[in-house]
Amino acid sequence: MAGYSFLQGAFILLIAGLINRILGFGYQVAMIRLIGPEGVGLFNMVLPVYIMMLVLAGAGIPLAIAKLVAGEVANNDMPSAYRIFKLSLLISLFTSVFFTIVLIIAAPILTESFFPNPRVYYCLISLVPGIIIVTLCSAFRGFFQGLQQMSPTAITQTIEQLVRVASGLAFAYVMLPLGIEFAAVGLSVGVILGELTGFIFMLRIYVRNKPVTLHYVPGSWRKIYNLSNNIKNIFTLAIPVTSTRIVATALMSIQAVLIPQRLQVAGLSVSQATSAYGQFIGIADALLFMPGVLTMALATALVPAMSDAIAANNPALARARILDAVRLTLQVGVPAAFIFLLLPDELCGVLFGYVQAGAILKVLALSGPFVYLQQTTTGILQGVGRADVPFKNLVVSSLVTIVGIYYLTALPQFGMGGAMAAVSIGYIIMPSLNMLYLYRMGLFSLSVKEDVFKPLAASLCMYLLTIYIKKVLYAYGLNVSLILVISLVVSGVIYLALMMLVGGINSQDKDKFNILFKFNKR
Repeated sequence: MAGYSFLQGAFILLIAGLINRILGFGYQVAMIRLIGPEGVGLFNMVLPVYIMMLVLAGAGIPLAIAKLVAGEVANNDMPSAYRIFKLSLLISLFTSVFFTIVLIIAAPILTESFFPNPRVYYCLISLVPGIIIVTLCSAFRGFFQGLQQMSPTAITQTIEQLVRVASGLAFAYVMLPLGIEFAAVGLSVGVILGELTGFIFMLRIYVRNKPVTLHYVPGSWRKIYNLSNNIKNIFTLAIPVTSTRIVATALMSIQAVLIPQRLQVAGLSVSQATSAYGQFIGIADALLFMPGVLTMALATALVPAMSDAIAANNPALARARILDAVRLTLQVGVPAAFIFLLLPDELCGVLFGYVQAGAILKVLALSGPFVYLQQTTTGILQGVGRADVPFKNLVVSSLVTIVGIYYLTALPQFGMGGAMAAVSIGYIIMPSLNMLYLYRMGLFSLSVKEDVFKPLAASLCMYLLTIYIKKVLYAYGLNVSLILVISLVVSGVIYLALMMLVGGINSQDKDKFNILFKFNKR
């Protein structure tokens, strides 16, 4: 059956992503409890600017490396694959140094005129060293992903996350007596130490495990040394990817500034507005993106997998991989949305200690499946060489989101609820447009009955049954933490049982999972 190697690559990333997401989620919980929503709000105000610098410095090159290297490997031409990687690494070094200097110069100006809270300066400037580290490490990850070797990415990301969590919380704790803004600096220092450790391990993996160039394709040296052609190929792919990420990061930056500002117009103080934004980005959004560990793994594995299928001129394999990815996304995303609708207060209260953030999560919940589909469909489109499509669709959804935030958040009767409604609408628009384009390309055909209705029906039944169970548990006066655990376990068991009963998980799915877990070796 088609798509097993792709799914195995995605599975490796899924396991690493699951570990990282659990660590990251624990990190979010500890941050909120240690420095509060205001401190988390300060850290997350500067984070989009830092990510923007990473996007500009990376210039979409890691994804271009993955796609181009995958194409050369499919043609059995490793010399070209290495030349593309080395050229890309040189470009990445230049761009990362340039944007490091840009951020150092721009930091005081941004603090004075852009951010609604001036205490973010030291937090921003302490992130500067990460630009060079992350950009170069991403190039190596792109190379291994192009070889469809996902383990180096998985290993280094896990190590990076472990160091970030441990050192970030330690530095935040030590620096907290100096003030909230210095505790946020401690988090930034943890980010840099994690990224540096991950990069060191990536270099070690590359030196020990880089593939030997065994094959020579006649006439390939002419192609390899055609520098202008290689640069053109890299940037043809990199520019639309970079544009998409720039827009996504710009939207994050605008949200980080606009939401607190418009909340102040609605009547909140600077501190209250920063705290409310911290509840959104540090609690509700963190919970919403938890199931995205699967779709991020799929999206990363899809780019070289789709490129490999296209290079091999195998559209049937491409369609099979797309269907697998979308079905898995819906099977996870739909029940997750119902869980967020079912237990928003319990999740936010028990895990973070802020029950009031449950109202934010509840508004975001219905957009959850679309958030995960956005990641999957973007990876598909980038893999088939249409990275321009997600960019255009993101521009449309971002404009709608920004306009909605500007008008709805400032209304006292809506406030944060208005901001979340606008964000949710944006989450829904982009993947809908992505799927429409894939359908028009003839690469995507989804069975509404099999792939949409079955997980939806199973999730709805799970929701109704768990509501009743939750009421019974509350009636017995059980502890809220215990109610949350029991409700999550029961809802998961009910959903899986219903999916098996209605055929939502079919024999083909079982065969694929057997291969992933090595139960069935072929």
